[in-house]
Formats: sequence, structure tokens, C-alpha cells
Amino acid sequence: MPEILTVIAIVVLVTVVSMPAIDVFFNSFASQGSTEAMINAALSSARAMATSEHRYVGIRFQKIYDERGPLYADQYMIFIVYDYDKTKLAYGFRAVEGIKPMKLPENIGAMEIVADDTEIDNEAKVKDKTTFSIVFSPSGKMVVHLVRVASNNVKDMVFDQMPHQYAMFQEDEDVTPPYKQEPSRRSFLIYDNREFRRAYDNDRPYTDYLKQLAEKPLYINPYTGTIISQGQ
Repeated sequence: MPEILTVIAIVVLVTVVSMPAIDVFFNSFASQGSTEAMINAALSSARAMATSEHRYVGIRFQKIYDERGPLYADQYMIFIVYDYDKTKLAYGFRAVEGIKPMKLPENIGAMEIVADDTEIDNEAKVKDKTTFSIVFSPSGKMVVHLVRVASNNVKDMVFDQMPHQYAMFQEDEDVTPPYKQEPSRRSFLIYDNREFRRAYDNDRPYTDYLKQLAEKPLYINPYTGTIISQGQ
């Protein structure tokens, strides 16, 4: 009898000690799944708009201004549409009127694929790598298209309710014309901000964390516009 009680006590102790780790695992899984679902919904909407309006339409991922820097800033998805008439820019996109940016879940971010630590070793590079677009053609196919995002005639339509409107919706590096153009993406990473910050603080953001994600990036099916998940 004492032996049985001892075994039960050990099992209970191991279970209690492991519960925080189990919670972290399931919370991480839920965050990854909910983020993919949210992005899939946004991509489907952008693809539908592209075919219905016969225009290039996409989703732009971008962090909002945060005084602590881009490592702590929330990230949003902004619906964008090609519009030379209003932007007066070759490859000029603007925000879609009437659709507010969608915030990604807390502590979750999306990022372009990086190949080593030097690609993301300062805050300017973090901001650059977390600002990218996915674009659909008028036929509804995902394509690689040069993108320049202009705030001209956009702020009043979309960002009146958002803090730091202008800082949120600016091009990767240039705040004033000529705007930097950048090709849209076919793939990206979904990452945990807390894990990324820990690796970044050790000067090894890629080696200690992003490398494992970059080995199995998330791709977009060009014909359906949906995410092809890691491991598929």
C-alpha cells in the first residue's frame, strides 16, 4: 500500500510540474492555427476582390508604430489595390477604401523568409522583413508583382481610427517620394514574438529561432490563394 501511494504521488507531481509546458504547447498550437485561419480568410477576400473588380489586389503585412520599436509593435494586414490614378506611381498600390487593417493575434507575427542572422540583426531590418505583400492578379492567381505603397489620399479613408496613422502606413524605408518598390511574396513565416525577441537579444535571431521555421516556410497556393501549411 505505501508503495502504491508513493507511485501515485510521483505521477501527480510530474503531471503538475509539466502542466505549464503543456499549456505553452497548446497555446502555441492554437495561436499558429488561428493565425493561419485569419490570414487565409484575408487572402481569400483579396482574391475575390481581384476577380470581381478586375484589378490587382493584395494583402500587405506591416507593423504599427510603437515607441518601444518594431520588436514590440503589433502587426496588421492591410488590403491594398493597384491604383495609378490616385497614387501617381508605377506599381503604386493604396489601401482599399472602407476596409480597416486586421490585427494579427497577440504575440504572433508574419515575416519574409530570412537566410541568416545578418538579414535581421537590427530594428530597421526587423521592420523591413515584417513589411511585405501578397498580390493576386485580376484573374485571381497569386503573382509576383512589384509593389509601391503610397499614403497619398489614403489616410483619411482608412486610418482615421488608428493611432499613429501615417507611421503605420509608410513604405519600407522611404517616407517621402520616390517610394521604394519591392516584389510581392509567394511564401513567408509565422513566428512567436516572444521566442524571436529572446533569440534577437542573444544576437542570434536566425540561428536560435528563425532557422527552424525557414526550413518549412508557409507557401501560398497560386491558384486557390490558400496557405500550404508546414509539413505538407
